[in-house]
Order: sequence, then structure tokens, then C-alpha cells
Amino acid sequence: MTKRSKRYQQIAGKVEAEKQYTVDDAISTLKQLPPTKFDQTVDVAICLGINPQKTEQQVRGSVALPHGIGKTRKVIVFATGDKCSEAEQAGADAVGGEELVKKIQDGWADFDVAITTPDMMKYVGKLGKILGPQGKMPSPKTGTVTQDIARTVKEYKAGKVEFRTDAGGVVHAPIGKLSFETTKLKENFETFIQTIQKIRPAAVKGDFIKKISLSATMSPSVIVKNK
Repeated sequence: MTKRSKRYQQIAGKVEAEKQYTVDDAISTLKQLPPTKFDQTVDVAICLGINPQKTEQQVRGSVALPHGIGKTRKVIVFATGDKCSEAEQAGADAVGGEELVKKIQDGWADFDVAITTPDMMKYVGKLGKILGPQGKMPSPKTGTVTQDIARTVKEYKAGKVEFRTDAGGVVHAPIGKLSFETTKLKENFETFIQTIQKIRPAAVKGDFIKKISLSATMSPSVIVKNK
């Protein structure tokens, strides 16, 4: 059983565990909880009515939130030739080919997002066992295997987020910082929900979105009404 801090135990009573809040009230509740010494990240968790063991029901993708997530991400690019220059000009933190693959194989992991051109996948594919568990493996489904390097780098640097269902059929993602205006957090939240709804697998029957909750880094979860 997870041991909670005294602060967490004190504020847990301020959130009604089974109550379903509107989006505005959920965000307001999180903002009214006792502050921390840092700007907490607000996360959304969506429990989906899928069988995560079936490949055709897994949900994975990416979305550029209208107001970003309040964090600058470190982005690396696997490319050669002109695509290297394109990546560097777009703001990539590290660019390279086989030597960058080797660097990661040797243990380097100081980055948040990896993007690659399709021709580099024959080398990047070797990193599957390393980057896969970290959620950093480039994939066509998230748009990180692409020829449009400049646009993709800029989107991820601005706060584009990737998501995928976990073993329990739940999707987690950051949607901003607690210091964001309520309207901005709400717009990010709604954009994320709409994105999930649009990629509902055809094999899923019944209710697709079963439960939605919001939480801050150091707060309990607040259940959001599912329209």
C-alpha cells in the first residue's frame, strides 16, 4: 500500500472521492488546494472501455495542445544530410545518425522525445528495447517517424504530447501547469479528450470513455463528468 505524505492526507479530505466535477470545478478544486514550492503539473487520466491485451484495441497517438504543457522538452533527431540541418534550425537538442544510436546504446538518455526520418529506422530499430520501456521509441502512430522534421521538432518543443494506453487500459498525459489560467487548462483538456474520442478503435463496443480524472503532481485525483 502506498504511503502518503502528511500534506497529501490533509488535502485528501478537501476532495470528494466519488463526486463528479465539471471541468471548471475540477480545475478550481485543484487550484484551491494548499500550494507547493514548485509549479505542479496537471495530468489527465482516462480509463477506456478497451481490452488492452488486444492489439487492435490499443490507443496510441500524439496531440499538440493549444497552450503547450509549460515545459520545454529536449528533442533529439536521427537523420543524415540536409535533414540534420533542418532539425538543428528547428531547435533540436541533438542530431545525428549511427553515432547518436551508439551514444544511446552506451547509456545516454538525457532527452524527452526522439524523432527520426524513415530511412534511419534500420538503425533506430535497434533501440527498441531501450527506448520502448521509456516511452521514447519513434513511431509512425505518434508522428515521430517522419520526413517533416522541422514541423515535428517545433511541435514537440512547443509541448506536443504523446500518449498510449497502459496495461490497465488507462491513458495518462500532462495538460499544463497548475499556474495556467483555468481557461487554458480547460482548452488543453478538451483538446485532449476530443483527440482520444476521434481515434476510438473500431473493435471497441459499448462505452469507450469510462472515467476521466484530473490531478496535480502532489494532489488527489478529481473525477470529471463524462458528457
